[in-house]
Amino acid sequence: MNRRSPSTDVHDPNGVRLQKILAGAGLGSRRACEEIITAGRVTVDGELTRELGVRVNPRTAVIHVDGLRVQLDASVLTLALNKPAGVVSSMNDEAGRPDLSQYVANREERLFHVGRLDVETEGLLLLSNDGELTHRLTHPSFEVLKTYMATLEGRVPRSIGRDLAAGVELEDGLAVVDDFKVLETTPNASLIEVVLHEGRNHIVRRLLEEVGYPVTRLVRTRFGPIRLGDLKPGRTRVIEGKELGQLMAEVGL
Repeated sequence: MNRRSPSTDVHDPNGVRLQKILAGAGLGSRRACEEIITAGRVTVDGELTRELGVRVNPRTAVIHVDGLRVQLDASVLTLALNKPAGVVSSMNDEAGRPDLSQYVANREERLFHVGRLDVETEGLLLLSNDGELTHRLTHPSFEVLKTYMATLEGRVPRSIGRDLAAGVELEDGLAVVDDFKVLETTPNASLIEVVLHEGRNHIVRRLLEEVGYPVTRLVRTRFGPIRLGDLKPGRTRVIEGKELGQLMAEVGL
């Protein structure tokens, strides 16, 4: 008869009660967090934890609720920014051009941009001081999808999506889109949506120009599970709670 291995004991007598940690992380009142625990929705260091008396070390414990990581370090911050056109993806531009520092001047945290958008591209840019999250979101092996809306010169045929999905040879290698939609067309212009996991410089602009449709405006609307939504240009919002958990889950955290 096979016996299951005993579960790892996650209880730390010198730690903090689990429900208090969850409440402090914004998951609800302490009573609501007790119900989350007893419902079997919480794991600590990979172990399902239903007991209300469990204490854990918030500095070392890895806690998931409904499979999503809970950020316990209050000093860690991740923001979504709607970057306007004409702004450099840098915290300090040596040429004196408008950069990202103006949007986080009131923040004490030292934030870094997660990847880049070229100067004229608008839309969603993430800023964070979470080094591991930033590394994974920008590393090619995680293939995080990004969604863009592009205005193009000319009337784009819907058949072009097949060409883009098959791959287009650029000077630095083959580029392939993960999804493509024509949203709107006029005799002189087209509005399209393109999804890809590529992170090479100017990849969307180069790809579309190569197939004969130069971009006149480009906006990133989504980065992994994070959406630009109705965030106004030049404004930021904190990514937290379930949304942050989904972002972390995207890259295996």
